[in-house]
Amino acid sequence: MICIGYKGSAIMTAVKQRLKQALSRRRKRHIVDASLVPAAVLLPIYYKQDQYYILFTKRTETVKEHKAQISFPGGAYHQGDGTLVNTALRECAEEIGLMADAVEVLGELNDIVTETSNYIVSPFVGVIPWPYQFKVCGVEVEEIIEVPISALVGKGCLHLETKVIDGKAVTSYFYHYQGRVIWGATARILHQFLGIFARATQDK
Repeated sequence: MICIGYKGSAIMTAVKQRLKQALSRRRKRHIVDASLVPAAVLLPIYYKQDQYYILFTKRTETVKEHKAQISFPGGAYHQGDGTLVNTALRECAEEIGLMADAVEVLGELNDIVTETSNYIVSPFVGVIPWPYQFKVCGVEVEEIIEVPISALVGKGCLHLETKVIDGKAVTSYFYHYQGRVIWGATARILHQFLGIFARATQDK
């Protein structure tokens, strides 16, 4: 199922090592709030046609929350999960058929609180094989979206909006790609990752 070629495999191995080191060296910001629901997502990355890609999903109009939004695969913690990383992996399997044994988890990003729902989201970064035979759950996911990292860091992709809330300036991120907009908690998670990715791969 994995067929990215020798060169691509070698490049991805080197990047994986640098990302894993970068993620392990930073101090993750944990948010503890008993009034919020714990949740987890996976930020899946892969190497395809000489580029790094991130996989997103577009939620359906029939889900309870975050209708039609572009997101990372994931969801709320279940008691049987044991850990939040297991939550992210279970949700990946349920939503897009990405099995846990196909994911190499590299580390964690800072927790994020959703603005329109009561979740604390713990994001995990993982490398996935490409190509892969996904099985989309049509109830939750309308489609899988592939976005090259080069496009996300390209000129004109990112737009910022700053509002003052309770006396504090709060910046929101909006990533534009081929007529789509990535915003909200997903954009804040993405912004975190892109900064780490840039530092881990610069001058390499």
